[in-house]
Amino acid sequence: MFVWTQHFADWLIFGLFGIEKGSKIGDALNFFVFDTIKIFILLFIVTMVMGVINSYFPIDKVRNFLTKRKWYGLDYFLASFFGTITPFCSCSSVPLFIGFVKGGIPLGVTLAFLISSPLVDAVSVAMFIGMFGWKVTMVYVVSGIILSMVAGYILGRMNLERLLTPWVQKILENKQILDQEEELHHQTFRQRVPVIVKEALGIVKGVSIYILIGIGIGGAMHGFIPTGFFEEYIKADNPFAVPIAVIMGVPMYSNAAGVLPIMEVLVQKGIPIGTAIAFSMAVVGLSIPEGLLLKKVMTTKMLFIFFGVVAACIIVSGYVFNLIL
Repeated sequence: MFVWTQHFADWLIFGLFGIEKGSKIGDALNFFVFDTIKIFILLFIVTMVMGVINSYFPIDKVRNFLTKRKWYGLDYFLASFFGTITPFCSCSSVPLFIGFVKGGIPLGVTLAFLISSPLVDAVSVAMFIGMFGWKVTMVYVVSGIILSMVAGYILGRMNLERLLTPWVQKILENKQILDQEEELHHQTFRQRVPVIVKEALGIVKGVSIYILIGIGIGGAMHGFIPTGFFEEYIKADNPFAVPIAVIMGVPMYSNAAGVLPIMEVLVQKGIPIGTAIAFSMAVVGLSIPEGLLLKKVMTTKMLFIFFGVVAACIIVSGYVFNLIL
């Protein structure tokens, strides 16, 4: 599908610009052009598909769907699955958290949704397909859902409601349940298409700077950083490589658009794919900026517990990835 993209990148960098093939700058620019075109095409296609899904399945229906039935544990799966098909990032964590708590959804289920939402989304799926193929993409999506379920279940069993901020505790004590009427959608699919296209373009535009920065960093790493640089710290035979990668990822902040091109280069440099995925999950799912946002609804103790449980699940998933891929 993207053979023409590689030919175009080769023609542009090595032919038109006359940069020597095999040189550091040539390899870096070739990687940048090829990945930029490929990722933006995939991103727009997948975002359009997810836009259709979201137009028929708004978040209010998700919340009502989870609160009006007894699921006996399946609610963790449903929350994690819904998190993967909704385009939310960590910047939406507090509004989503408050809305779910008001809706009467259990804390563990709410946290499962919040973990999966930035971890697996249309952007990451589109980029994973282009970089690693369908097999790795499916493993990533499934593991992201399972990770969110397990982390949410563990956190839910710990009865952390007492560690929420006083304002959120007041909402829980008063049992304020949203009784919003579901909006009636009378538009046909043809009438929705312009809105879906506009929203898809808006999403692509919103993450484009992250994509370009991420691919730029990836291109620089691809062309200029020696193969053995990363192997020194998170090499395959280091039993602590996965937790080290997770610790390295937490201080950083990016979405999937920014971190996945870097992850692709890490794999090309010889880093095991499970270790690279653990790094990217830590960057996307755990970060200091996200912690500052969640501090509005979680006490410091709960925040450390939340980060600790999610980090532990990411580390386990990293080791599993290294075994099966």
